[in-house]
Amino acid sequence: MAKLFVEGSDGRHEYDLGDVTTIGRHPDNAVQILDRIVSKEHAQILRLENGGFLYRDLGSLNGSFYQGERISERILQEGDALTLGSTHLVFKRDPTGAAVLENVMIAPSANETLLRQQLRTRPGSREFLPEKDITDIEVLRRDYEKLRLAHELGHSIGLEVDLDVLLEKIITKAFDLIPADRGVILLLEEGVPRPRIARTRDGRTEQIVLSRSILSEVVQQKTAVLSADASLDSRFQGAHSIILQGIRSTMTVPLLHREELLGVMHLDSKVVSGAFGEKDLHLFAGIASQAAAAIHNTMLARKIEQEARTRAQFQRLLSPNLVEQVVAGKLELAKGGALQEVTALFADIRGFTAMAERRAPQDLVRMLNEYFEMMVDVIFQHEGTLDKFVGDEIIALFGAPVALPHAELQAVECALGMMRALKEWNRTRASEGQDEIHIGIGINTGPVVTGAIGSSRALQYTAIGDAMNLASRLCGAAKSDQILISGATHGKIADRVAAVAMPPMRFKNKAEEQKVFNLIGLRGAPPWRHETAEPV
Repeated sequence: MAKLFVEGSDGRHEYDLGDVTTIGRHPDNAVQILDRIVSKEHAQILRLENGGFLYRDLGSLNGSFYQGERISERILQEGDALTLGSTHLVFKRDPTGAAVLENVMIAPSANETLLRQQLRTRPGSREFLPEKDITDIEVLRRDYEKLRLAHELGHSIGLEVDLDVLLEKIITKAFDLIPADRGVILLLEEGVPRPRIARTRDGRTEQIVLSRSILSEVVQQKTAVLSADASLDSRFQGAHSIILQGIRSTMTVPLLHREELLGVMHLDSKVVSGAFGEKDLHLFAGIASQAAAAIHNTMLARKIEQEARTRAQFQRLLSPNLVEQVVAGKLELAKGGALQEVTALFADIRGFTAMAERRAPQDLVRMLNEYFEMMVDVIFQHEGTLDKFVGDEIIALFGAPVALPHAELQAVECALGMMRALKEWNRTRASEGQDEIHIGIGINTGPVVTGAIGSSRALQYTAIGDAMNLASRLCGAAKSDQILISGATHGKIADRVAAVAMPPMRFKNKAEEQKVFNLIGLRGAPPWRHETAEPV
């Protein structure tokens, strides 16, 4: 795997290069560069069919430079250094043999039907003898050494969590165990085995051609294939990829973890005819079994790490149950910059300015933290999204970033829940001789633009639009312990809520008067406070 090393004002970072790697100042890029000279979408690196990489400038304003000259495209070579503003990019191959991967080919066979039989190890191959049948001390020494190395392999790979380093250890130990000249490990990507690491015993770079016939048999049948003197083996007479190379001995085994195929391991020898026997195949299969378990654990660790990052990103915004559904892939988040209908809730403490003047800053912060903790719990209970805190104001969204089928009703139920929680909290505060806290709430439904908004250094998920402004105005107009909902919200849930129609109100930047309703509660439920007017 190729890597891009980025060194700028925020330190040095390392990135793996995929099929398409985008570079720029915007956080949606695979490689985000916090440099004002760099464009939001500055460049991209493309993986070519031959395994190479192409750097392409996307028409950036300040350009990309190689050795002081501005470039638009360049086929990247080992160690190439590019400059973008004050940021330096260095292209390098991964130390796990990625430079060899370009020389790994999977060639088609002339007649693959020849491999549709069940492949078995050759009869008469060498086996591990029972202890009583061993007469040659040298055979015993060789077998002991191989078992010792296998034991060491289990220890060495069992503790490795970096996949690339793990594959390097596996193939190195395989060379220690088995007299092979070359080795390749392929991992399944979308059901297709793709080379991930390739090594030669002497470290030289040379082309390694793998037979598609053998790979297909191993993948489909999940069985190991041993071919002694492959160029003469009648089973592979149609496999030109073997014959052309003159490979005399090959072993290809599946990487199986509890019947799940993770990939394939391949070893071959060009020097000795019949270099591998059944004993070697058993050892190699044992290596593959240990390797598959370690690879599975490493992949699982990476998945857990990614899920942890995703969970950390959303657990401050979404309720815990929604976070788990997002992490599990059961819910899809709206794309950044999406136009969607949401219900916005604004809640504000009444008389907060006067309260702040009377209280010590430490007491005020402590009170706010306790209040916010309580209110956010209620928001999450009703599957709302915490937009932000603005001073003593709380802004919550219902229907973004995760769509909710009854967003308006959940927002209303949340507002009533916030009032009930506040009432109970005030009882505790009163018993402790502290002032009661009173809030006003405004709710409105309408189209807004949602997404990650901010600078390249500081981003926040939020919603912008006139619907948000009206919800804020309603909150400002609400009296202590009052919940005002807009006509748009009331119209969607009129049959579910008890509310009192208020005189139409005129708000800033609104040409027409707005219908406003004073929320009493839910129909069929006792009101959360006494109202004299008849609900509608």
